[in-house]
Amino acid sequence: MKNILRFSGLHALILSIAALAVGTAAAESLNVQATMIPKEQIRLDFKDGSGHFVLMVRREGQTSGTGLLDGAQMVEYGRHDIVPGVAGDPSGYLVVTKGEGNVAYLKWTVRAVFLPGKDGKPEIHDNGFWEVVSGTGNFKGLKGAGTLHIKSVNPTDRVFILDGEISTARQP
Repeated sequence: MKNILRFSGLHALILSIAALAVGTAAAESLNVQATMIPKEQIRLDFKDGSGHFVLMVRREGQTSGTGLLDGAQMVEYGRHDIVPGVAGDPSGYLVVTKGEGNVAYLKWTVRAVFLPGKDGKPEIHDNGFWEVVSGTGNFKGLKGAGTLHIKSVNPTDRVFILDGEISTARQP
């Protein structure tokens, strides 16, 4: 029995040392936004009178705010499936670059809901979430998740607002 306890204690010590060598840094708050401007678009309009459309878009912008992704270049690769006045299901990926070779890949999903505006006309409310998928360079081992809000600036430009927690891998 003593040998088992000694082995368990030694085993726990080895695992603790390994965890320290490979562990991640504590998560930090993230709050950034970027005005995203379209660079490429493909649009399918349903010709059934519903107004339903699907938009594939690549938008670009620069983040500002607080946290690890502040000051980064951000590119959206999005698919927006929308029935105006009813609802929609936008989703896609954000490619966030900060410095040479430091790229973070974030997956996002939003539910678009239309609510009556001040003038009685439907206003779109895009709310959802984001999560880190992977990264390169300083963003290798990046972990994070949070909420995403998309606000219309005009008929084409959008402000992406990301809030949440994010952490990088600690170097041994």
